[in-house]
Amino acid sequence: MQLQIDLPKKATDTLVPKARFKFLYGGRDSAKSWSIARMLLARGRAKPERILCTREVQKSIAESVHQLLCDQVQELGMGDFYDIQKSYIYGKNGTQISYHGLSGQTVASLKSFEGTTICWVEEAQTVSKRSWDILIPTIRAPGSEIWGSFNPDMDTDEVYRRFVIKQQPDSIVTKMNWQDNPWRSKVLDTDRETMQREDPDNYAHVYEGMCRPAIEGAIYYKEVSALRATNRLCNVPYDPMLKVHVVVDLGFNDYMSLLLCQRLGSEIRIIRYIEDRQRYIPSYHQELKDLKLNYGTLYLPHDGRAKHVTGPSAERQFKDLGWNVEIVDEIGLEQGIRKAREVFPRVVMDKENASDLANRLGRYRRRVNSEGQASTPVHDDDSHGADGFRYMSIVADQMTNENTNKEFMKPIQYDNRGIF
Repeated sequence: MQLQIDLPKKATDTLVPKARFKFLYGGRDSAKSWSIARMLLARGRAKPERILCTREVQKSIAESVHQLLCDQVQELGMGDFYDIQKSYIYGKNGTQISYHGLSGQTVASLKSFEGTTICWVEEAQTVSKRSWDILIPTIRAPGSEIWGSFNPDMDTDEVYRRFVIKQQPDSIVTKMNWQDNPWRSKVLDTDRETMQREDPDNYAHVYEGMCRPAIEGAIYYKEVSALRATNRLCNVPYDPMLKVHVVVDLGFNDYMSLLLCQRLGSEIRIIRYIEDRQRYIPSYHQELKDLKLNYGTLYLPHDGRAKHVTGPSAERQFKDLGWNVEIVDEIGLEQGIRKAREVFPRVVMDKENASDLANRLGRYRRRVNSEGQASTPVHDDDSHGADGFRYMSIVADQMTNENTNKEFMKPIQYDNRGIF
């Protein structure tokens, strides 16, 4: 028996044709997730599918789309076909629907996903470049597809750059808003009209699916907005006549971030931003060396003198590799944030190689308690780049273009374990 399901036309035009990548993005009340859930269930009933539903962070099944799919099973009258369990849904023909988070996964841990035929990435705006780089080649069964749904946040988000701006081959990417949903909520009509009248900028993001310059409530919201509005997130070429200074926020299990900066007069040019985790210091040294730039000073935070998780202190390791190392003065977090705000108008960032930093800064925010009061900044993936920017701001006026007498770029010397 052929199954008939109702979908908005844009969802049908995106999800029915054959394509490797299928993405629906836009504002609230557009039925993106609802449409994908229905189509997945229909596909799984038509033939055996191995469906993986994923997102960047999933600490429990409650954070997944499991409940949405369960609701649609009942709505579509598929209760006799699908067996709903606590963490899985099974079809009588062998279809399986499972749920996993991407953050913290590795190439090895994702091997179990290789038989996936359809992967749905929900809230795709939060998925990191690292996760996409691991996920996409993992979903490689013949004819396999990757679907995504998201409300755009910033145009520097990896999913927006990768699938909306650049457009991957064999992809269908469709913007879908409330106007495209014939079953949109009448309850939201008043909210929508009020927001459009009283807060048009927020309305454009929430209901029209427009990108924000930074997330609402971000510590540097105004500064990042101004950076973008004045076209200071742009093409910033490397100038070989100027020294490249490296400012580091240390990490291992957390992100380690490196800002590569040049100074001309009062202007601070951030020409490249590097971040990664679970890498040893010699690995970053080699990456910097391979860029073949005219390096000056490498700046470390105050904990650069402490024993590093990978061995001796970061200061000792970088000095042994030939770097001219300085320790950033410890002036306190809040004073450092104020200093960063002062330096922001002098900063330009390379759009191609440093937009991830703009993204991190645009997401850096404070904790908010149950009474709506903001306190200390949140320590998460975005805070490491923001910390690096704060250190850079503290030393901005110390960066010079004078030569140093340091012997530089020594070969890497590993101990017998292959690490420092």
